[in-house]
Amino acid sequence: MIELLTNAEMGEADRLTVAAGISGATLMENAGRAVADYVEISASRAARVAVVAGPGNNGGDGFVAARLLGERGYDVRVLLVGDRTKPKGDAANAAKLWQGRTESASPSALEPAEIVVDALFGAGLDRPVEGSARAMIEAMNRIDVPIVAVDLPSGINGDTGSVMGVAVIATQTVTFFRRKPAHLLMPGRLHCGSISVAQIGIPASVLERIKPAARVNGPEIWATQFPVPRPDGHKYARGHAVVLSGGIATTGAARLAARGALRAGAGLVTIASPREALAVNAATNLAIMVRPVDGAGELSALLTDERLNAVVMGPGAGVGAALRDCMLAVLAAKRSVVADADALTSFAENPASLFAAIGKSGCAAVLTPHDGEFGRLFKAISELPDVNSKLERARRGAKASGAILLLKGPDTVVAAPDGRAAITENAPPWLATAGSGDVLSGIIGGLLAQGMPAFEAACAAAWLHGEAANEFGPGLIAEDLPDALPGVYRRLIATTLSQDEERPL
Repeated sequence: MIELLTNAEMGEADRLTVAAGISGATLMENAGRAVADYVEISASRAARVAVVAGPGNNGGDGFVAARLLGERGYDVRVLLVGDRTKPKGDAANAAKLWQGRTESASPSALEPAEIVVDALFGAGLDRPVEGSARAMIEAMNRIDVPIVAVDLPSGINGDTGSVMGVAVIATQTVTFFRRKPAHLLMPGRLHCGSISVAQIGIPASVLERIKPAARVNGPEIWATQFPVPRPDGHKYARGHAVVLSGGIATTGAARLAARGALRAGAGLVTIASPREALAVNAATNLAIMVRPVDGAGELSALLTDERLNAVVMGPGAGVGAALRDCMLAVLAAKRSVVADADALTSFAENPASLFAAIGKSGCAAVLTPHDGEFGRLFKAISELPDVNSKLERARRGAKASGAILLLKGPDTVVAAPDGRAAITENAPPWLATAGSGDVLSGIIGGLLAQGMPAFEAACAAAWLHGEAANEFGPGLIAEDLPDALPGVYRRLIATTLSQDEERPL
């Protein structure tokens, strides 16, 4: 269950389910029961429960949960925002079936509660929260009791993860059928607490009609393309990655990337080093080769060896015309390329020249900006008023560039020009350390060198990067990441991948 559904796609899933003969009332009953079940797990039957309900279907789920909790012996009150005549359709029927106490919502009414069910707004909220609803959300955030959110914490937009002025900070979120992008995207993810996905009667077969393009990043996306070494393999069959180094003062970034590529499984890795930094690069690497390369002409000459099949550009390389020329030389040589950091910023004044070269190359290209680099390279996209989601920015960037776009962060998004996208959720906070992005670029380069398709390689690298950080734990520095990969690989190969399957090696 790795699909992510937008608000529109979830609405279509409901519609298709009802059209197939399962009523909306049944879906609401099942949703409310899932919420009630979680409250029962979390709180004793002596607990006082306040259900904060809105007038829509989210409030209808809350009325169902209130009725079921009341039947199970809980002391339940519904605090209704708006009047009782506002709920319509299935929500109105759910409200009628509730025979317990209903009060007009006010912040002071929350005070006796020992657990709160947030059923105020659903995921489709697309305007700032105001008035009494805002006051109730602020009151829920002040009260020191567990909060169970229905579908998504009220105030969070389900598609973007944005806070619409103010949003509930939940202890637990119970959502239905599949998660939405906001359950993974920041800052929405920070408001959700623990997330449970309840199955409420929507058949998985509706996904064949909906064809959602967003996924949770994990091995399910890329395992069949992952390069597992074969018993009859050798290093030359596992690709040869090249990492371009900067000058003597900035060699560390390239060395981190090169080690990442080697640990990711590339058979050989070479650092293309300026002569001024040759001694430093040679003295600090053992299994990684070093070759003297000054400028685009010498890099082109190095790449006449067709065995060098993937190039990592940018880490510590220095912003400017020289790096632009090197990047264009790699693309002209028709090599798979990972462009990070300085390689992206060097094209900030003329991104179209980079995108045209990527298109002309026809080879795999992965761009790995953080938000600041994205804003410089994709200024036109960043300034569009309707692009307020990290997922949408990544998709627009991928389409504009013709490359796989990996937009970094705690909620890293990988997007392809055809609209496919994956959101990564396994990155721990200690991954935010200097040089970790250089290692990520190297891992992508190492997987590309082994023949992994670019979208799958970027997804796998982002996931492996997070798992390596989890493997090491707090106190992580970038140098630790490559050496944490073997443990991740052992588990991945043992539990997910079969060495008997045919692989691209």
